[in-house]
Amino acid sequence: MDEDYQTYLSRVARMTLPETYNSQLQHIQESPKFQTLSGGRRQAVPFPGYTLITPPAEEDSQNLDFYQNLTLWQQQLLQLPPAEKLIVPVPAASFHLTLADLIWDSAYRYAKENFEFEVQLRNCVTEIFQQYRQSLATNLIMWQILGLFVMPRAIGICLIPKNESSYEQILKFRRTIYQSSGLTALGIEQHYHFTAHITLGYFGDLSPNLDRDRLSTSLSELNQQWSHLPELNVHRAELRKFDDMTRYYREPDWAILDF
Repeated sequence: MDEDYQTYLSRVARMTLPETYNSQLQHIQESPKFQTLSGGRRQAVPFPGYTLITPPAEEDSQNLDFYQNLTLWQQQLLQLPPAEKLIVPVPAASFHLTLADLIWDSAYRYAKENFEFEVQLRNCVTEIFQQYRQSLATNLIMWQILGLFVMPRAIGICLIPKNESSYEQILKFRRTIYQSSGLTALGIEQHYHFTAHITLGYFGDLSPNLDRDRLSTSLSELNQQWSHLPELNVHRAELRKFDDMTRYYREPDWAILDF
């Protein structure tokens, strides 16, 4: 399902163009992953599952500069006048790159009716990582920020690989995951094309008076201000569990793969 290198570059390059922002902002929706409490503050709702991600920002000592800059970018995004109340920020400590979605929400709740599911899932990922280590390349996997990325219910930054090798190594990893007969037997399959991104926030209150044109212009201008940022070193994949969209955790014996 994932694209070749050139096709990926061509597709994501269009995502940060002003005309794409104009189009995407016409169709944004309130995210159901956060609900409004009394007083107007929004809180994450339960949305459990498992995923394969890079270490969250608060635990990734190899990418301190990258995430510090990304935190500042998030702060500036939230200060844009059209973004007031529109964007519900995710904790900067939780910033990460998703390498492969596994299972979430209703599919996870259903699978969990099998009391052995979680143990089977963790064991399967451990076996996959052990086998994958035998064919690991030694090249660094480096990704660069392209710009802000508007999704139907969220906003983040889109990433492009520094070189073809960085892309191919991630594709090889994803193919290994999604072609695993063990994961398939657990009901886990690929649902989306890979679009490397880090979510900065989810859409909240959509005012009928939202000035989408102004917001589109502001996003483009913010991209220009942050055109030169440190690269992300994708040095590790980890199995993580989440209860909602604000925290991703693991036990010490859960699978990790150092690239």
